[in-house]
Amino acid sequence: MQPTPDILAAFEAAKGFMPVDEGLALYAAARDAGRLGLPLLEVGTYCGRSTILLADAAREGGTVAVTVDHHRGSEEQQPGWEYHDPSVVDDDPGVGRMDTLPTFRRTLYKAGLEDHVIAVVGRSPQVAKVWQAQLGLVFIDGGHTDEHAGADYEGWAPHVAPGGLLVIHDVFPDPADGGQAPYRVYLRALASGAFTEVSVTRSLRVLRRTGLGN
Repeated sequence: MQPTPDILAAFEAAKGFMPVDEGLALYAAARDAGRLGLPLLEVGTYCGRSTILLADAAREGGTVAVTVDHHRGSEEQQPGWEYHDPSVVDDDPGVGRMDTLPTFRRTLYKAGLEDHVIAVVGRSPQVAKVWQAQLGLVFIDGGHTDEHAGADYEGWAPHVAPGGLLVIHDVFPDPADGGQAPYRVYLRALASGAFTEVSVTRSLRVLRRTGLGN
């Protein structure tokens, strides 16, 4: 099932990097995982483009989407890097750092989804340490270094409930196509014996927890 035209339009209008086909695959995974009645969590909010899809799926499943981000931008979004966007820099001269939180809040408001999202502002490993609940879905789309992607996997994969889904974005087997940290996390998940691949849509991988381990 696809999102309604209004939700799809809100997704396409939102600031972010996820293409439509990968977004639709994420939405399908979220609808699937929503049947468990457990929260759907993403690591890496940015401005809320993918959050729209998770929130709508959570609404349909009678649960909630949780999104975790420090909102200061990942490595490749800092000044001088390819994905830097000056429009999401705090213009207070005493700050001058990236701050995607206001844009994210506007994104949710315009999509009519504020009531279906819990936004956690903090660094993923710190939040994961205090998180206690099982999750129907974990979507890893935060920092793309080995340090950050690895920490996201280690912190959140153990919380995926049996039958739940682990979704990893920007998985590029060929180094010419992109960074390798998410790909290494993907391989690690498969090698753990805890997850089985469900689908592949370009750089988006969907895995289901079918076993023990992390």
